[in-house]
Amino acid sequence: IKASVSKTAGAQYPKAVVLSCLDSRVPVELVFDQGIGDIFVGRVAGNIADEDLIGSMEFGTKLSGAKLVFVLGHTACGAVKGVCDGAELGKLTGLLSKIKPAMNAVQGNKPEERTPANTEFVEKVIEQNVRETIAHVRAESAILADLEKAGTIKIVGGIYDLKTGKVALIK
Repeated sequence: IKASVSKTAGAQYPKAVVLSCLDSRVPVELVFDQGIGDIFVGRVAGNIADEDLIGSMEFGTKLSGAKLVFVLGHTACGAVKGVCDGAELGKLTGLLSKIKPAMNAVQGNKPEERTPANTEFVEKVIEQNVRETIAHVRAESAILADLEKAGTIKIVGGIYDLKTGKVALIK
């Protein structure tokens, strides 16, 4: 670690920007086997992209040269379960409202089945939330959208499985 700290003290050139959930069971650098200075990591419950995180992604790509933006959701996400349960708590209420469109986009369940107890429904919402976050990033950042169109960066998403420790890309 000491060598990595010394090596990166003067400058940083990470290869990716990863937006992950706040969940402590998803240690992003370990998940992707990366060390100090290898990736930028932004974390917020439900891996939603607000203005500040999108600005950070712009910095990480346009100014620091990262070639990948990766939105990483995870199984059994508490923020998604909170949305499915209609949870409200201080400032968390506003954050969860940003995940609600993903829940509303998931079709095929009766109202009584759209609950945090329905694991299949929750997992569909988690995946849709990653998709919605990626779409939001592209829509809100002309910089990132232009870099992607030019082939300079890729914007992708995936789901980390808490039970297996593996990441599945979303197609």
